[in-house]
Amino acid sequence: MIPHYRVVCAIIHQQDKILAVQRSENMKLPLKWEFPGGKIEPNESEQQCIQREIKEELDIDIEVLQRLNPVLHDYPDFSIELIPYTAKYVGGELKLKEHAQHRLLDKHELQELDWAEADVPIVNEFITL
Repeated sequence: MIPHYRVVCAIIHQQDKILAVQRSENMKLPLKWEFPGGKIEPNESEQQCIQREIKEELDIDIEVLQRLNPVLHDYPDFSIELIPYTAKYVGGELKLKEHAQHRLLDKHELQELDWAEADVPIVNEFITL
């Protein structure tokens, strides 16, 4: 049986742009783009998780806003429930600790990136909001 992960991700608004990050060559799904986030720990709420993960991965603080529709996706060696939240950048200097690069994009530019498959429905839903 393949592992299943519950993961939250943040669609972070910063200066009328949206933050996207590219997975490093050493991560699963290398060089794919994603909204930053991570696995929910035991006894941790979705909101606590996303704030912790964003601080750990990017060294910035966010305000969690709205929960969007979760996505269930099966990759060949694991499955994921990806739970997106919109969020607002509130402080800190962005430092990539795990990812290869980041971009701040207009909403309409998001579809130009090579997204991880589980993120694609989230991008599509978000651009219609």
